[in-house]
Amino acid sequence: MQQLAYRSAAIKLADVASNRTTSLSPLQTCETLLDHISQGVCMFSADERVIVCNRQYAALYGLTMDEVSPGVTLAEIVALRRARGQYVGASAEDDRQGRSNPRALPAESIEVLSDGRSIAVRRCPMEGGGWVTTHEDITARCRNEERISHLATHDPLTNIANRHRFTRQLDDTLARVRNGESLALHWIDLDHFKAVNDSAGHAIGDEILKQVASRLKSTIRSTDLVARMGGDEFAILQTPAPNAAASEVLASRLVDVIDRPFWVGGRRFMVGASIGVATVADEAVSAASLMLKADLALYQAKRDGRHIYRFFDESLEQDARRRSQTKSDLARAIVQGELAVHYQPIVDLTTRRVGAFEALVRWNHPKRGSISPLDFIPTAEETGLIVPIGELVLRTACQDAMNWPAGQAVAVNLSAAQFVDGGPTDTIARVLAETGLSPSRLQLEITESVVIHDVGATLAIIHDLKKLGVQISMDDFGTGYSSLSCLSRIPFDKLKIDRSFVKGLPVDKGALAVLRTIARLGKSLGMHTVAEGVETAAQLQVAVEEGFGSVQGYFFSPPRPVSQILAQLDAIDAKARSTLQTISEEAFHARSNIVVD
Repeated sequence: MQQLAYRSAAIKLADVASNRTTSLSPLQTCETLLDHISQGVCMFSADERVIVCNRQYAALYGLTMDEVSPGVTLAEIVALRRARGQYVGASAEDDRQGRSNPRALPAESIEVLSDGRSIAVRRCPMEGGGWVTTHEDITARCRNEERISHLATHDPLTNIANRHRFTRQLDDTLARVRNGESLALHWIDLDHFKAVNDSAGHAIGDEILKQVASRLKSTIRSTDLVARMGGDEFAILQTPAPNAAASEVLASRLVDVIDRPFWVGGRRFMVGASIGVATVADEAVSAASLMLKADLALYQAKRDGRHIYRFFDESLEQDARRRSQTKSDLARAIVQGELAVHYQPIVDLTTRRVGAFEALVRWNHPKRGSISPLDFIPTAEETGLIVPIGELVLRTACQDAMNWPAGQAVAVNLSAAQFVDGGPTDTIARVLAETGLSPSRLQLEITESVVIHDVGATLAIIHDLKKLGVQISMDDFGTGYSSLSCLSRIPFDKLKIDRSFVKGLPVDKGALAVLRTIARLGKSLGMHTVAEGVETAAQLQVAVEEGFGSVQGYFFSPPRPVSQILAQLDAIDAKARSTLQTISEEAFHARSNIVVD
């Protein structure tokens, strides 16, 4: 509507100049109209001289009314504007020609002045060769449109490309692949970022994301594109990517640059990056397919230990199909009762008998047979199925423990997923009430990964659990990067050292030093220590000598169904008494044979 009003005003001025108005003189009518127009307006004759001009036009270009008075030529106005830095074009002639020819046709344009302002110019020709122009400063509108356009294609936090722009450019680049262009897609996910974000706060997390974006941007070439795809995920479109070696070099640099410390407010933070890389050249592939391949490679990098990169290969698609099938089968297995609970004894080194059993889930697939927990537990955790599986194991273990000798406890693992949405306290309290098991006979084992997601929330849940009367154990101690900080804040009752430190005993002196340190640490903190993965008498002897409270492992028994483990309970206790008695006697004789000079 506003544009039509401008054009109508210009036409009226043209009518005045052509003497098509009545009553008032042409000059009076023009002045009346100009007084009611907010835009700059100037009328020129066929010989390019000013007929009439308003104050808005003069002010727009820093001119006086005398300098735009009737009779002044367009060339003189252009010269004055150029002298005052208000011009368009490379030269005065370019400027003049651009606003006068061809004069016989209406024209609309947006001119960007040398001072950065944007001016909307509309020209309406008059009979006899003259013309009327209206000039409007639309700088604010243009900048607002630029901001809107920028926001539509850029991430507001990091100011790099967003998912929309990235996928659009990826589509454009893939369209050129058949013409010989090559590319590599690097899919980047930050490691441990959620733990930092939750513990240090979102303001710290946002600053780290900004620094990550800056580092990534400084690592790539001008032909590449980096984008934030959402959360702590980033992507880089490397083009051209002449060969796998070039893509590998970039991926390696990206891992290294993110692995360096981040400093925010004088505090040091470590995150890291896992990267999946998919390449394409001379073949037709969709953006969605390429992103899926990069994501599968990223998943493999996560599985292989994080802080690394992996390239896509066809085997990853086969693994993905297997995981998808496993997910489907596992959901059915929960309903169909294919999951069973086996138990492994935990031998108390003081009483020399079984003090507890750890409950471990097993899956007997109707077609594939026995499936290792290593193959289905990660899938259960990723899909959330670990929550119903965890409750199934908890309920079964509590029911079974009711038939065990008094005093023997059952240890049940809790996953990180069970600590989401309020945690497992209500479920555990309900199961204990329904099965009648004394809370003192239930030991809950959690790994460090459960704690580091949100230490504050986890600590609150653990305090609630301890109010129920159950015991809390830290499982797989020593495998995480912040285990000690967890111990200093969480009131664990037991500390289970990971089997990886027991495996090399007694030969591995490094493992022995770690084992000894953890035993002393547990004692100083008042925590009962358990050595997992004990498979030989020599390993058992080391655990005894280093002061561990309990041991668990194949030396005494592998995990077995409840009926089998109870049937062998007396034999396991007898083996414990016999072996530990022998170790004690050997230790006594060794001390007795020491010769003092």
